[in-house]
Amino acid sequence: MEEVKQFAYIFWTSGSIEEVRRVCRYLVQERLVACANIIPWVESIYLWKGEVETAQETKVILKTRKDKYDDVYKVIKQNTQYEVPEVALVSIDGANKEYVEWLQEVVSHTEQV
Repeated sequence: MEEVKQFAYIFWTSGSIEEVRRVCRYLVQERLVACANIIPWVESIYLWKGEVETAQETKVILKTRKDKYDDVYKVIKQNTQYEVPEVALVSIDGANKEYVEWLQEVVSHTEQV
């Protein structure tokens, strides 16, 4: 199970589903992530510049290796409308063998698609 510890989920929240679709497609094509789960229209309530805000947003779960986080973050930061985007890394501590093998195959491939 040690090999699973090199993988993680990256959570990202965006105000634009079009932005999410474009960025996620790029991340998958470039093999920076194996998969992007897009959850449209989550309601967020948060504190921003001293005010309680409510917004309809899109949540994304990206599946990748931990060592790809910096590259994924750069792509998101360069392509998001948010001043302070949420891009959070969450370690995977356990997963089934077939899933881990698939992640390894997809995000460890070095050829460009």
